[in-house]
Amino acid sequence: MSTEPGPATGHRGAQSGILRQPMAVWATAGAAVVAFMGIGLVDPILPSIAKGLDATPSQVSLLFTSYFLITAVAMLVTGFVSSRIGGRKTLLAGLALVVVFAALAGTSDTVGQLVGFRAGWGLGNALFVSTSLAVIVGAASGGSESAILLYESALGLGMACGPLLGALLGNASWRYPFFGTATLMAVGFVAIAALLKEQPKPARRTGLSEPIKALAHGGLATTAASAFFYNYAFFTVLAFSPFVLDMSPYRSGGVFFAWGVLLAVFSVLVAPRLQQRFGSVRVLGTSLVLMAADLMLLGYGSHGAAVAATIASGAFIGMNNTVYTELALEISDAPRPVASAGYNFVRWFAAAAAPFLAPKLEERFDVHAPFTVAAVAAVAAMLIAVVRRAHLRRDAVHEERVVGAHDPLAVELAAGQPR
Repeated sequence: MSTEPGPATGHRGAQSGILRQPMAVWATAGAAVVAFMGIGLVDPILPSIAKGLDATPSQVSLLFTSYFLITAVAMLVTGFVSSRIGGRKTLLAGLALVVVFAALAGTSDTVGQLVGFRAGWGLGNALFVSTSLAVIVGAASGGSESAILLYESALGLGMACGPLLGALLGNASWRYPFFGTATLMAVGFVAIAALLKEQPKPARRTGLSEPIKALAHGGLATTAASAFFYNYAFFTVLAFSPFVLDMSPYRSGGVFFAWGVLLAVFSVLVAPRLQQRFGSVRVLGTSLVLMAADLMLLGYGSHGAAVAATIASGAFIGMNNTVYTELALEISDAPRPVASAGYNFVRWFAAAAAPFLAPKLEERFDVHAPFTVAAVAAVAAMLIAVVRRAHLRRDAVHEERVVGAHDPLAVELAAGQPR
């Protein structure tokens, strides 16, 4: 047997059953699409926000930093909350916070207000996103692999449509995308309230310190450390490349829409097949090296090359997202919600750091420096995964874990499963 981690053998069956789901699953997945749209929503309008609020790129980049910093910290409490009030109530609480803070973001008069409202938005999004996969797994037909693929599809579609919505609405005013998101999330709130029944609560409540303790596991620590550096590279692309491309909202939205389409295709269709054939570590290592080369092209190439490199990065990001998600779900012997919370706590700090540091590096050195550092981070992520690949071997019990709607693990997952 290969010692490399790889997906269970049911990927093809999972892909064929992904569309046969109850309405409650579709309602949750639809709201997840909108939640992920909120991440890339501001990409096409970052220059417009800077101009409208008389802010510098460093100040505007704090929209990402505040959002992901709160998200990282919130990952430690989402399982604590959802294991006490249930998955449905946690989803609705998260959606309500997003509606309120997205609407308030559209009323901002200063960049400080906008950054603060994005932080509140990040808290709501953390509560929703951290629980949505657990709810989808608990309610989906076809087992956990169908649920994960459906979740990854929602991620890719949201990442693709977010910049497009931001461009379409932001062309009139940078405020409109925020109001648009609030409206869509309100629709998601109504749909989940009407269609989703409460999931069973877990057998025991999750403690606040458990996610940190779970990181003592060698495999989970390796996955989290590698994902930390990968996420730094990922969010350098997402938060800083719009300033380098310097395009109109429409054109920037088109670029990031194409980027999101590639992310979705490679995440849902390509990555599982490559994992089956080559194993997770080989796929991850190769993808990270190619991503590093792509980042260097983005930083040092012509404007046309930078556009192409930005779009192409979606393919590598899609593959990496799928591999890291599966490793985080399967590698640890801790309960999945607990292990995943610890993993996300680590990696989202990098998502908060990259948007803050990238413009600082440009100010201190030049426009190439942020992408050089991001490329080094991608290589570091690869080295951690390859050097510590022995820790990424799954035990047989993990290889056989397939969670269905009636599996006891589905009850455990209802505590909240951050992505």
